[in-house]
Amino acid sequence: MISIFSEKDRVTFFKRLESRKNLASGEIAATAREIVEAVRKEGDRALLRLTEKFDKVRLTAKDLRVTPEELRTAAKKADPSLIMDMKKAITNANAYHRCQTQKSWEIKRGGAVLAQRVLPLDSAGLYIPGGSAAYPSSVWMNVVPAKIAGVKRIVAVTPPSTFEQHPIIAAALFELGVTEVYRAGGAQAVAALAYGTATIPRVDKIVGPGNAYVTAAKREVFGEVDIDMIAGPSEIVILATSKSNPRFAAADMLSQAEHDIYACAVCFTDSMPHAQLIRKELEAQLAGLPRKEMAKKSLDNYGAIVVLEKYGDYVDWVNEIAPEHLEIYSSIPQSVIGKVRHAGAIFYGDYTPEAVGDYFAGSNHVLPTTGTARFFSPLGVYHFQRKSSVIRYSKEELGRTWKSIDSLAREEGLDAHARSVTIRIDDDEKAKSTKAAKPKSRNTGTKKAGSKSDKNRNR
Repeated sequence: MISIFSEKDRVTFFKRLESRKNLASGEIAATAREIVEAVRKEGDRALLRLTEKFDKVRLTAKDLRVTPEELRTAAKKADPSLIMDMKKAITNANAYHRCQTQKSWEIKRGGAVLAQRVLPLDSAGLYIPGGSAAYPSSVWMNVVPAKIAGVKRIVAVTPPSTFEQHPIIAAALFELGVTEVYRAGGAQAVAALAYGTATIPRVDKIVGPGNAYVTAAKREVFGEVDIDMIAGPSEIVILATSKSNPRFAAADMLSQAEHDIYACAVCFTDSMPHAQLIRKELEAQLAGLPRKEMAKKSLDNYGAIVVLEKYGDYVDWVNEIAPEHLEIYSSIPQSVIGKVRHAGAIFYGDYTPEAVGDYFAGSNHVLPTTGTARFFSPLGVYHFQRKSSVIRYSKEELGRTWKSIDSLAREEGLDAHARSVTIRIDDDEKAKSTKAAKPKSRNTGTKKAGSKSDKNRNR
């Protein structure tokens, strides 16, 4: 069952976690690369051929686009009570993400005006996985920030049978007003979004979860388009003490372990007896899970209970793990949050399980995994915006600062950069001298910008 570690096992513990970062085999990456290249070269022809091969569905180019009527019909098949819950979650997500909006700004400094324009991306593509598992929550977690950012064109791609198996996905798209939807899945759908085909125009950014091949394809097309992040297996870290409820800890660990066999669930506690109680609870609760075989493998391979004497020692381990989800139970002061530097999302209190954030609170559940919370942020409105700098100098401001610009450019050996400044100064000086000079002195020469003497004068 799950392993119990202590301070002396730190090296072994982190080596075990590190092994999760290299789970995508070279074979998966190579296959994804071949698929991406085929769609890039052949467009719809490759997309249809690969759809038949992997999804066992024969389509024509006309069949790729889901019509608004087809989407509406599929959406009507979803459970009405589930749709009501979904609408509440979308309302919460809208409220949260509206706080993330950024505005253009401008500052003035003498004769200079500096500004930053904040603009939405023109288009974004959402990948929606199909198969046995449906993730309607990922639909609104990706679409809501894109719409608030102002993205005009939002495209969804999903395997051909998704709406038949999971009408709630269609209901989510319909509720959010996403009407450009295509029947395409796998790495081939990612490639179509990145490069475009005769039927599917390309997008500027690709977001959304997927299997290992989808993730590998996103990595392959990054740079041609932007992507949300390279997602790895899910993980949760729980900070508890002997005063914490072991049943809660076990339940929350299993909420991640059931994702897949590479998911990681870790609980820190200050007591070996408490660690034993958590392990006993894991065994009891695991028995009743529909996905118990998957969850058991996850706990056996990557799960851990870590016993440290003081909860103050937990934070050092947490900042090194940089977990996707971090839960801190009420037996630990809330002030500990201030010491956590690296975590995708932090859930505080005995009654704030990670599932609250996954579905309903409104915060985004698209989070950095496998330690990337050290430098990545949760998906947000800012991911669907781009920024442009605006600079405006007056003639007087350039006249005041040109010597510094000239000196710095020549130090780097970029004389043409320097000349682009000095030519304006020289022309201005020449115009002034011509205007002020008497007729008999009009033929007086002016030194050529960029000459050796000019260089010395500028310095």
